[in-house]
Amino acid sequence: MDELARVLISEDELQTRIRELGREITADYEGRAPLLVGVLKGAFVFMADLARVIDLPIEFDFMAVASYGAATKSSGVVRIVKDLDLALAGRDVLVIEDIVDSGLTLGYLKRNLLARNPASLEVCALLVKQGLQRDDLQLKYVGFTIPPDFVVGYGLDHVEKFRNLPYVGIPNNL
Repeated sequence: MDELARVLISEDELQTRIRELGREITADYEGRAPLLVGVLKGAFVFMADLARVIDLPIEFDFMAVASYGAATKSSGVVRIVKDLDLALAGRDVLVIEDIVDSGLTLGYLKRNLLARNPASLEVCALLVKQGLQRDDLQLKYVGFTIPPDFVVGYGLDHVEKFRNLPYVGIPNNL
């Protein structure tokens, strides 16, 4: 695709790491049934693949939060666009996030979810941008640490384009 400067993480690399994460999560949550909370829209592809390699009974719910709009950098203002349908009290919750850059959105989301009294709350992020987080977000599961470039593919978009790419790439001219 000529709109991409280069592929950053190949489809094979993604799938290999997701299988590893699935094994870690399965071992860590043995005997429990975690609730996977996907952060829409970007995490839906990752969450679907990850869920298939977790060998446990799991449930799903979704939230949508906005902090980007059409920009390539977070505005810093977070708002919940779609809230959860399920109650979290007493549940083991695993937030599935596509990418963490400044960490402001995830920090807000974690505080919001902790206020709902889950038994436990952890985060599984596919991508973490190097050196941009202002606080230690205590991410239990991380797929890849990447340079602080704007990326698309595998659920990540730019103005709703590129989500369906089976890899993560750096677009041209953004």
